[in-house]
Amino acid sequence: MISVSRDSNLTRISLEVADGVARMTLRNPPLNVIDIPMMDELMQVLVQIESQSRVTAVVVSGDGKTFSAGVDIAAHTPDKVEEMLAKFHAVIRALIAIGKVTVAAVHGLCLGGGAELAAVCDLVYSSDDAEWGFPEIRLGCFPPVACTALAALVGQKKAAELILTGRSVSGSEAAEIGLATRSVPRNQLSSAVQACIGQLLGLSPAALSLAKKASYAWDSVHFDKGLARAEKVYFEELMKSEDAHEGIRAFLEKRPPKWSAR
Repeated sequence: MISVSRDSNLTRISLEVADGVARMTLRNPPLNVIDIPMMDELMQVLVQIESQSRVTAVVVSGDGKTFSAGVDIAAHTPDKVEEMLAKFHAVIRALIAIGKVTVAAVHGLCLGGGAELAAVCDLVYSSDDAEWGFPEIRLGCFPPVACTALAALVGQKKAAELILTGRSVSGSEAAEIGLATRSVPRNQLSSAVQACIGQLLGLSPAALSLAKKASYAWDSVHFDKGLARAEKVYFEELMKSEDAHEGIRAFLEKRPPKWSAR
């Protein structure tokens, strides 16, 4: 009999822990937007999972028809943006640093902060028809985590295209360019993830944790410095630009933005 532990105090995500696997599911319908309460819960859960020595792998997925449409646009306003970015980047750093193998299962929309969350997982399985993208540039903003990490995953030119144009790609293309580990038909996503988990559970949790630590030893130095610099540009330059505020206002007011180039 499988013993499953569930945390009933969570409202934005669900957590189930059973037989060496922690399953975190984003639950903020209809698009699983990552708002500040969800960031708090994600951080809480990651700290909790890290303390459980018997957990080998963490599966991150989205409830319903989508993985996540990204970070809450309303949290990008001047009064909230600093708190939002600090909390979201704390989640990203915790997800990278956790001593478990992280596996993202992506379907539907995987955009902006949702795509950043999935991309920093160790292994990423995507449905062929998922939609990946970093559309922040359309709001007069940029995605700090993607600006820091994406080139290492897909190459400088492809990263520049995704960040500077905001173009979306399918799950199939995401796998082709290295944004995802593998893409499969939607009806095979669950079985593909489960097959991966089956392989991981047959291995030493200690060896997996140390192999992950060693694999990222060099990149983590650059990531920490790069993200800190991206944050500095975001707060000290982007958030002082008229276009960034106009882009967010236009989105919230459901109208086309009027760029001033300032």
